[in-house]
Amino acid sequence: MTERSLPLTVEDPTRPTIDWSAGMGYRQLKAAAILGGLWLGVAALHLISWGYIIAWGITSIFCWRALRLVTTKVASVPIFTPPQTYPFISLAIAAKNEAAVITNLVESLCSLNYPIDRYEVWAIDDNSTDQTPEILDHLAQQYPQLQVLHRTEQNTGGKSGALNQVLALMQGEIIGVFDADAQVTPDVLNQVLAYFQTATVGAIQLRKSIVNSETNFLTRGQRAEMALDAYLQQQRSNGGGMGELRGNGQFVRRTALASCDGWNEATITDDLDLTIRLNLTGWDIELMPYPPVGEEGVTTLKALWHQRNRWAEGGFQRYLDYWEIIASNRMGTKKTIDLISFLMIQYLLPPAGIPDFLMAFWLKHPPLLLPMTASLGVALPLWATWVGLRRSYQQADRTVGIATLVTQTAIGSLFILHWLVIMPLAIARMAIFPKRLKWVKTLREADL
Repeated sequence: MTERSLPLTVEDPTRPTIDWSAGMGYRQLKAAAILGGLWLGVAALHLISWGYIIAWGITSIFCWRALRLVTTKVASVPIFTPPQTYPFISLAIAAKNEAAVITNLVESLCSLNYPIDRYEVWAIDDNSTDQTPEILDHLAQQYPQLQVLHRTEQNTGGKSGALNQVLALMQGEIIGVFDADAQVTPDVLNQVLAYFQTATVGAIQLRKSIVNSETNFLTRGQRAEMALDAYLQQQRSNGGGMGELRGNGQFVRRTALASCDGWNEATITDDLDLTIRLNLTGWDIELMPYPPVGEEGVTTLKALWHQRNRWAEGGFQRYLDYWEIIASNRMGTKKTIDLISFLMIQYLLPPAGIPDFLMAFWLKHPPLLLPMTASLGVALPLWATWVGLRRSYQQADRTVGIATLVTQTAIGSLFILHWLVIMPLAIARMAIFPKRLKWVKTLREADL
């Protein structure tokens, strides 16, 4: 066995070189054109005689795609085989005013069941104004594998800028990224390595679980939503579609990051942007269902509003930035179709419902998009939540009753309805206002 135990390729001539900045201009104009075209197209369908036939045809295509998705068989979890030489892994924590939770994560990451000389932990103090810098410096004296990078107000780029800055200092062949409130099990790195035994896998996303799920309705809804997301991730990637990164608990090959020119500092969702870049450069992203990475769910409506608006804007922004490259089918037909399908269902169907309802009310006939909304916006999430929750309990070797699953699925189905409000407003805001949404810190329960 060679010194490097994983199939890491420093130079791969088959991977395309892409000018990532080529399509990043005119975001407001693009958003306005898409929103305007969407509204006019829906209105036109109501006014032509074949409108219902066309709407039903589109619905049938997407329902067929959804059926393919739910019938996809999930691949077995890869088995970890201890290598002769463990790859060096670098773990990064981007922290800004995280004094309430940073200690727990650092202590956990510095005590993993992995050769201590084969991994390092980098905590990035991103110009914190609380006690985070002092806490990290104190912890660095206790744990030899912990190193601290302090950023000042002159350092730009947000979380992406922090990760790019520390990347140059890291030694790892694999880079792991955690939020400050993350909770992990001691064996997490060994489990991650099993997935990287496949040469085409450029990144791994740990399934996310909500550690404060019993706090209130919002956190219970987020527990169900994370299960829904994990289910869709597994089904998509196992069916040849796209896997996606979710920020907290992501692991990326250094060579994969190099092919993407690192993290994009012109986005507010570094994980969603990197997802597109990795897939466009030929890498696959896999979801690791167990052990999960725990994180706190937001507990107030205000925090949920800020968080979800940021996710919506950042998620839609990547389509605006990379649409020409996506349309060139550089990812391959399966991934391109998968990505466009979720663009339609996740981002365009909610705002399309507004003109559909208004035209139906004006013309006094049923909405054209009602069958699509019922099947893809209600039935599919309901099924995904149910199966996702059941899988999460099975993976943790926990047994729950049918009544519990029914209740949690019902809560999750009600909770995700907030996207019907968030998504249209976020896209409308992007089309009207030139300035992008600012990052707002998510408060931890210990901060409240």
